[in-house]
Amino acid sequence: MNDQARGFLITLIGVLCVVPDSLFVRLIDAPALTIAFWRLVVAGGLIGGWVFWAKGIGPFQAVLRTGRYGAIYMIGTGASGVLFVLAVSLTSVANVVFIIASLPVFAAIYSRIFLAEPINRRMLITIAAVMVGMAFIAYGSGHTGHASLAGDLLALAVSALFAAGLTAARHAKAVSMVPGAGLSYLIAALLIAPFAAPFAMPADQAPLVLGHGVFIMVSSVLLALGPRYITSAEVGLLVLLESVLAPLLVWAVVGEDPGGYALIGGGLVILALFASNMVALSCRKRIRN
Repeated sequence: MNDQARGFLITLIGVLCVVPDSLFVRLIDAPALTIAFWRLVVAGGLIGGWVFWAKGIGPFQAVLRTGRYGAIYMIGTGASGVLFVLAVSLTSVANVVFIIASLPVFAAIYSRIFLAEPINRRMLITIAAVMVGMAFIAYGSGHTGHASLAGDLLALAVSALFAAGLTAARHAKAVSMVPGAGLSYLIAALLIAPFAAPFAMPADQAPLVLGHGVFIMVSSVLLALGPRYITSAEVGLLVLLESVLAPLLVWAVVGEDPGGYALIGGGLVILALFASNMVALSCRKRIRN
């Protein structure tokens, strides 16, 4: 298997593992912060334990040596892990995943500000189209039973924070941030523990909680490894699958109708990002040839 095929397979499996994330939040019968706590503890513990067992404390020290870049990555990853669960608890799953799909827009803005990377015409058009799509989603939040503007804003914060983390990881790309993901999850869990009432989780929910953490652990590791083998545009195209499949899965299992405005706005966001990534791939192939 060549690097292209390996990267595609790793990233695809990682994306498919994150698809049920919002469904688990819907199915687990507990307060949002309690779900977030155990989601972070299980995923962070598994990632951290696996890295320590395989390579010792060296990878953790390497992340910490990156200084502010590792800190930004861990803050963005840990905070977004908490806010994602809160967002899903307040608004529709469709709104959350469609808004989070805007992550490449924030990444482009951060890269311009902090890495001095120019925003080309393609990205400016993409940003404009994504903003129109999110305006539809926000408007629909006042007309859809499961949606709310507060949840939409939290989803926007998830997108902004995680994009900041990924931008920092790009600056320190010589170091694997997989150990940082484990650390960030555990630190975030520790910080919210006083407010989460973790031991109030009903015992019969344990299989769902464990399954939730395992899926997040696998997706976190694979999505950190995939970009080493394929381009960011190719990763972006595969990640769009989660935005399409997650609302459909929740709709099929728990009957949560995303609403017309969310479908229109989400369609615009996904179409804009799909077209942008296809253009980027086409340009890259022309340069190679």
